Amino acid sequence: MRYRISSLSLPLSYRQEDLFKLTARSLQIPSKEIRHLELTKKSVDARHKDQIHFICTVEVEVDRKIPGISRNSKVTEAVPYRYVLPESKPLATRPVIAGFGPAGLFAALILAKSGQRPIVLERGAPVEERQRSVQDFWKTGVLNPESNVQFGEGGAGTFSDGKLNTGTKDIRIRYVLEQFVLAGAPECILWEAKPHIGTDLLPKTIQTLRNQILSLGGEVYFHSRVDGFLRNSDGSLKGIRVHSLNEFSEIPCEQLILAVGHSARDTFSMLFREGALLEPKPFAVGARIEHLQQKINESQYGAFSKEPALGAADYRMAVHLENGRGVFTFCMCPGGTVVAAASEEGRVVTNGMSAFARDGKNANSALLVGITPQDFGSDHPLSGIEFQRRLEKTAFLAGGGAYLAPCQRVGDFLNDRKTSSFGTVQPTYPRGVKPANLQECLPKFLWEAMGEGILRMNQKLHGFSDPDALLTAVESRSSSPVRIVRGENYESVSIPGLYPCGEGAGYAGGIVSAAVDGIRCAEKILQKTME
Repeated sequence: MRYRISSLSLPLSYRQEDLFKLTARSLQIPSKEIRHLELTKKSVDARHKDQIHFICTVEVEVDRKIPGISRNSKVTEAVPYRYVLPESKPLATRPVIAGFGPAGLFAALILAKSGQRPIVLERGAPVEERQRSVQDFWKTGVLNPESNVQFGEGGAGTFSDGKLNTGTKDIRIRYVLEQFVLAGAPECILWEAKPHIGTDLLPKTIQTLRNQILSLGGEVYFHSRVDGFLRNSDGSLKGIRVHSLNEFSEIPCEQLILAVGHSARDTFSMLFREGALLEPKPFAVGARIEHLQQKINESQYGAFSKEPALGAADYRMAVHLENGRGVFTFCMCPGGTVVAAASEEGRVVTNGMSAFARDGKNANSALLVGITPQDFGSDHPLSGIEFQRRLEKTAFLAGGGAYLAPCQRVGDFLNDRKTSSFGTVQPTYPRGVKPANLQECLPKFLWEAMGEGILRMNQKLHGFSDPDALLTAVESRSSSPVRIVRGENYESVSIPGLYPCGEGAGYAGGIVSAAVDGIRCAEKILQKTME
């Protein structure tokens, strides 16, 4: 029999034998009867700063059915989970995936494991080459528009924290995490409540998954961008036009999974020209906020702030303002750095990342304000992109060029003063920053909401409004400002055979959710072969 036991309270210094003993006590059996124990979730309970401890969930296997289980709310029978590929038949033409971020990666993996030999087109570079391009940009300020933080193998999440947020209950999530582990990611992502791989470990994991797809008959072509469609008389897809290293070609294609990410602005324009139904969607913009990581640790963990078992503390906050605006933190990077994340020349974009160890001096997070299409200034489907561009251009000019970013102390921001120097918190943005007044480069409704949000969040997290904390602008790529409209069959409602997928299409928000959406799109294609 297999049982799941939840809400196990353990001290920070617990050992594996302690977990066995507590589990046996919950089941009211001797420890020796437990044949196998698997930790499935571990989180920190820091509600009482003098009693911080771990809360764990485990699954165990025993040889017999244990009576009286139904009377214990913490114990339930557990069914082992195993992802099963849908039944399928060979496709008439090989499926094509455009984009090799998490959505495209897992769509390709599922199709390859099903024997469909997918073709993957990625406009950017393989991850090892991409790493060099990014480092060169951060050092020299010379941007490669096709190989940067936004474009290339692994997607935008490769240069973040490698956070694997798992807010949904989709059973495919476990499969995604398991595939990452099999590809070399730390095993702890299978049980941590807030799993992350780290920017330093994620590239190798992605390479391993790519090689698996290749070994199963898939093909991956880098520096290759979809530039248009070939259509049948009924409007359905029969081929695609591809731009690869200044050469143009056509590929037969009846099923295209479009997983191009939230920054593929030229692709969105191409889709508009090709008649795909697009609609603007809400997203969020703001700036990166930086604090000393030790101060965050102290606020979250009190006297336990230096406890090694806890690691670097994180936070996640949201407030709802009286004017209806939402202000929230996003993509929090403990012990991390702010990232120069531009993908277009003459524009400044910030993001955040951290290594697996999360051992940097600063913590950073996006401080974002929710916006709607009504804020864009136009009802055009691509108006959200132009809204982003205006903010990014203004930030570039405020930074003085060369992709320096405007930066302001929180104390100065709240008091409408231009920053002249920095205090205990030093900026980590790799291109360098220029002291500024962000009220001069952000719309009034944005900086007013951010200011109120900081003060309200300080009530939840002491020290959040620290005068020496830093705001670095602009954070504009939190999610896609466009949705490519698709039906229940996951196909575009206007171009049969096109499967808009992942974050760029407006159907995901992070590495795991994008990967799951990629799996779903692949499943829909496989299911069609059985009709």
